[in-house]
Amino acid sequence: MGMYDAEAPVDQLAHYPSLAGRSVFVTGGGSGIGEAIVTAFAAQGAKLAFVDIAVEPSEALCERLSARGLPAPQFRRCDIRDIAALQSTMADLAAINGDFEVLVNNAGNDERHKPEDVTVEYWDNRIAINQRPMFFTCQAVLPGMKQRGGGSIINLGSTSWHMAGGGYPVYTTTKAAVSGLTRGLARDLGPWNIRVNTVTPGWVMTERQKTLWLDEKGERLIDQSQCLPGRLQPWQIAQMILFLAADDSAMCTAQEFIVDGGWV
Repeated sequence: MGMYDAEAPVDQLAHYPSLAGRSVFVTGGGSGIGEAIVTAFAAQGAKLAFVDIAVEPSEALCERLSARGLPAPQFRRCDIRDIAALQSTMADLAAINGDFEVLVNNAGNDERHKPEDVTVEYWDNRIAINQRPMFFTCQAVLPGMKQRGGGSIINLGSTSWHMAGGGYPVYTTTKAAVSGLTRGLARDLGPWNIRVNTVTPGWVMTERQKTLWLDEKGERLIDQSQCLPGRLQPWQIAQMILFLAADDSAMCTAQEFIVDGGWV
């Protein structure tokens, strides 16, 4: 199994002893990149908790991981637009798994839209999905991370705004803002040994992307734009996130780590 295959060659990938038993919280962990993140942390022996609005795939993921003999994640359905519910859910999950030492802000939605069609209501809704929860999950984990003496926050960005991608201007606005959030919080939280970084995926071959957006034109664009051959897979994003969550990256903060095959 090669490095570009959809399934991670798990017997060839790094194992991080510092992640064993570490309390981890992931948003949007039920499918796509989120599923790969949850799976990767479970394989490291972490104590996982995640939220998603899609119940069926999230529960199926938990069952698959348990069937493999991996630690069963704690899953709760939560609409991250409801900040009070999100923070309350996080508190409940932290009471079960212990204060979170790792936060992965993965949830997002790249729905396409035209500039002339955007209403104030649509703008606010996109912000409520793609931007606002990132700050308030960070706020929620702060007391626990301070008490534990540190932690790692990993925010998911996007190459869309780096490449001046069109077709979803509110989305690119929210994803450009991730870098500002990461760098500002890294300065504020550094004294407590809390690291904050951005992981920025390129065009990852999730089922959603392949179903909705990938066509022959898209395949040609990938071939022309990436420095590396092959197709970017969810597990490859997860591997960068594992590194930033582990003690191996102890002095990495305020940075953006782009995983896109060399596109931007």
